Amino acid sequence: MKPTLETLQKDIDEIKERNRRVEKDKAWEISLTRKVIIAILTYIVVVIFFLAADLPHPFVNSLVPALAFLLSTLTLPLFKKMWIKKH
Repeated sequence: MKPTLETLQKDIDEIKERNRRVEKDKAWEISLTRKVIIAILTYIVVVIFFLAADLPHPFVNSLVPALAFLLSTLTLPLFKKMWIKKH
């Protein structure tokens, strides 16, 4: 059965909508907002763990893994560019 112009247009519209969703998902994955939210959640989880384990200075010491995560995600694009340039 030969596709009609209407079915072809519908298929194109569906592909464009899927592409918009994929672009939004990609933008979210690399957004600073996402990285900050993950860093905050990491901090909260580590604070809870440190408090439960009765470790010293849980609020200060929990900054280390949260900031390490944030730093690693902020420097990855630089290393990605270097890697792409080399390979």
